[in-house]
Amino acid sequence: MTCLECKNELSHIELKNAIDAFGVALCTKHQLRLNKLILKNKTPKEAIQLYYGLKEKNVNPMLEWWDGKKSVDIAISRVKLNIEIDTEYNMLTHEQALNDLEEAMHSFKNGFTTIKIPNDLVRHHFKETVNNIMGIVEGLNTNIKKI
Repeated sequence: MTCLECKNELSHIELKNAIDAFGVALCTKHQLRLNKLILKNKTPKEAIQLYYGLKEKNVNPMLEWWDGKKSVDIAISRVKLNIEIDTEYNMLTHEQALNDLEEAMHSFKNGFTTIKIPNDLVRHHFKETVNNIMGIVEGLNTNIKKI
């Protein structure tokens, strides 16, 4: 198996460590880069998996993109789509819901669409999640061309 980033062949230990830590095949060098990103931004493992799933579909996503106010888990700038992985969706309070709505409003004002995806959805329905995001990307791309 090879690293998803540099295509270098992975040792058995590298592969096991990468799968255990991130759920994707990465060499030690790229594992270290992701570890730094996780420490800095608290990036969920599911965001990393979704990033590589979308990359595999040639979408050109960006991991931990700075939107001017905060870091977004995944951004697809071509269609102005921000994707947040929600790790605490089952403990949503009305204050958090209001904050989420306000963040969505700011995104819309800047021309971006923001969607929140529960981490369990990525974990248990990965292919369906990627396919649905691909449908959103296609829809946004069509709307951008019409404008």
